[in-house]
Amino acid sequence: MIKSPGTIHPTVRALGWVSLFSDFASKMVYPITPLFLTAVLGAPVWTVGFVEGISESTASLLKLYSGWLSDRTGQRKTFVVTGYGLGAISKLGLAIASSWTAVLTVRLLDRVGKGLRAAPRDALIAENCAPHQRGQAYGFHHSLESVGEVLGPLVGFVFLWKYVGNYRGVFVLAFLPALVGVLVLLKWVREPGQIQNDGGHRCDSSPANNHPVSSLKKFTFKGLSPSYRKYLGVIGLFGLGNSSDAFLLVRSQDLGFSGSRLLLLYAAFNLMSVILSFTIGRFSDQVGRRPLLVMGYGLFGLVYLGFGFAQSPTLIWILFMFYGLYTALTRGVHKALVADLVHPSRRGTEIGTFHMLVGLMALPASLLAGFLYTQVSASAPFYFSAGIATISAILLWQCRLKA
Repeated sequence: MIKSPGTIHPTVRALGWVSLFSDFASKMVYPITPLFLTAVLGAPVWTVGFVEGISESTASLLKLYSGWLSDRTGQRKTFVVTGYGLGAISKLGLAIASSWTAVLTVRLLDRVGKGLRAAPRDALIAENCAPHQRGQAYGFHHSLESVGEVLGPLVGFVFLWKYVGNYRGVFVLAFLPALVGVLVLLKWVREPGQIQNDGGHRCDSSPANNHPVSSLKKFTFKGLSPSYRKYLGVIGLFGLGNSSDAFLLVRSQDLGFSGSRLLLLYAAFNLMSVILSFTIGRFSDQVGRRPLLVMGYGLFGLVYLGFGFAQSPTLIWILFMFYGLYTALTRGVHKALVADLVHPSRRGTEIGTFHMLVGLMALPASLLAGFLYTQVSASAPFYFSAGIATISAILLWQCRLKA
């Protein structure tokens, strides 16, 4: 379970709480958005992939630019505050949306917020943590994030159980924890160079962790280390098969899950991440990141293969639990390996490269999944993703990555 050892810097702890409240709000909304689109607004299934894919990919360039700009200015917090603020406002936007294009606009606003905050936030974590404790720090952050991802669906489930079909009410309710997250961020998150009355707790008090202002005028992929370019190549391939989780929810809906049960299902999935993320992150500091990522990719392939074959709600419950294990094996470990491979003076920019690539691949992945789902069969996108994940796992195992 979640631990908060003294070696976790107060800023890292605060960012974990910010993510907890933010994901509390987001995951109250996310599992029912596909159902809101198709059942309430009457949009076709292909719009689910389009909305998710285009919103992720359109915001992807911001993930690079915000990281680069935070390097240039020596400021991270401004971008993080703006990003989480836009995410909070988007919840109210969903409550008044009357068409799938309005939902697309609101999702774009939310993803722009993520694009602004993702790289600067992850750079802040890296700058407040010693290299040999990055897995622990990112694992801790992901664990708190996952607590929010459990609480959000559970609260949404209780609300819909009492007010059946009131999706707009859920969206309004989700604004409250999102606002709390922004307030925590404003109060307790500090730049590495700022003096904090935190009792002296820090992963690493060395001045090297205070991020230097980068002199990088423009970004080029040639400036990345060979190991990081290899890693990004595998990430890009895996991303082609990693379509939006909305398709897992649509598949579950087809097999008989209602809106309230989808929220319960999503909570159970995230519970696995709460239990395991911190331990797996710390374990990656000891055994290395790559073996755990290979295991995660392999598990992803098996889970998606299972979704392709699934015909019963019982199997869906089991698959979502294993999907939570995949998330625990990869999300925090991915970020820790990125932090290992990037150049310290270009940390925000190069971390932004990772986030940008993941976001850009979301569009073709989701559009392809939507096409396969509607034009071939409901199982086809899951078989495709399973194959891509297997190839990615093999390639990552063969890579020799040096920090």
